[in-house]
Amino acid sequence: MAERAVTMEKLVALCKTRGIIFPGSEIYGGMGNTWDYGPVGVEIKNNLKRAWWKRFVQESDNSFGVDAAILMNSRVWDASGHTTSFTDPKMDCKECKSRHRADNLIEAHSKGKVNPDAMTNEEMEAYIAEHRVCCPICGKFNWTNIRTFNLMFETSRGVTDENQNKIYLRPETAQGEFVNFLNVQRTTRAKVPFGIAQIGKAFRNEITPGNFIFRTIEFEQMEHQWFCKAGTDSEFYAEFKKKAWDFLVSLGFSEERLRFKDHDKLAHYAKEACDIQYLFPMGWSELNGIHNRTDYDLSRHQEFSGKSLAYVDPVSGERYIPYVIEYSIGADRLMLAALSEAYDEETLENGEIRNVMRFHPAIAAYKAAVLPLQKNLAPQARELSAKLAKRFPVSYDEAGSIGKRYRRQDEIGTPFCLTVDFQTVEDGTVTVRDRDTMAQIRLSADEAIAYIEEKIRFD
Repeated sequence: MAERAVTMEKLVALCKTRGIIFPGSEIYGGMGNTWDYGPVGVEIKNNLKRAWWKRFVQESDNSFGVDAAILMNSRVWDASGHTTSFTDPKMDCKECKSRHRADNLIEAHSKGKVNPDAMTNEEMEAYIAEHRVCCPICGKFNWTNIRTFNLMFETSRGVTDENQNKIYLRPETAQGEFVNFLNVQRTTRAKVPFGIAQIGKAFRNEITPGNFIFRTIEFEQMEHQWFCKAGTDSEFYAEFKKKAWDFLVSLGFSEERLRFKDHDKLAHYAKEACDIQYLFPMGWSELNGIHNRTDYDLSRHQEFSGKSLAYVDPVSGERYIPYVIEYSIGADRLMLAALSEAYDEETLENGEIRNVMRFHPAIAAYKAAVLPLQKNLAPQARELSAKLAKRFPVSYDEAGSIGKRYRRQDEIGTPFCLTVDFQTVEDGTVTVRDRDTMAQIRLSADEAIAYIEEKIRFD
């Protein structure tokens, strides 16, 4: 595999200078690995979400969307097991008082060769002791024993101390799909098998390793739960593995930088589980997960709520709790992968280095940029920009030389630049420049619109 130009440092710098992603609360010194999406970044992220929704909801003849509440009845989290078992193994450095996840320490020390997910707390402590894994902050070896901390953010509801009830910011979006299973099935008259999808925020009070937006305390998930009959579950599990892979390839991801990784240790509810890993700048890491969750989730919510969540087959009359095949991918993690995949440095004939983000045109923030060759052509350029903006997102730039403006658009991944020059005034044609090849063609405004719309389709 050819060496890549991308590094995390380059991505972070580019994202800040080009309005893609900013450090959260930056003017106050920031806040522990929180990030704000800028004008360019929010468009790219929304385009990724739209592409996912199109593929897994719009193009499916039996999948439906929901937008469940972030704050849910606390019994939901009792049923899901989060209040008792959603924990991280953490150790404190006795020297500098910093706190770390034991599994992250092992993974970093072994450079990914040891998988701590398959280890007990005792085994992790033994590894850290045997290999004298030191604190990454102060370099000392003086740890507490591993302690487990619940990852859910707690808050309370009530206007007085006497009337406060503990509630949680949801640590995942999946439970919103499970508790609405009957609501969706009844109102859509869906027959098993069918799916419920959701895109939404989730929150985890965990220690993050600092790999930009890879793992944050506030993040956005895109999840699809497929409800099916026992006996058909493994077939659908294999089907969603392929769908998840094909979706990434359709966005332009190289298959050389993707791989399946089966879970070494299955969760108690899982029959089958795997991740699709991507080769990020910091190494191979999870991009999305596919899980055969059996009938665990609906059975637990039926038990804790006291309400039947059985599906009744309208033909046979058979009653059963469906199995669930879950496909989950983080929007922020997909964003990081898309940035990593798109980043390129190209050496031109004159020796100049051109930075270019080679996004699939469907996920680029702006589909075209309108650039007047000179400022006195601004009226014609503004008119063209307004016409294009009715069809797709457009950037307008008249500051600096045309070459510098091309480079700015290359760095945010704009696939096409339309230059308005003096010939435009005469015959209404513009120069259309391709981001990837830098080749230019001459088209009328209407021809340019049709040309770009064909190129930016996501099929």
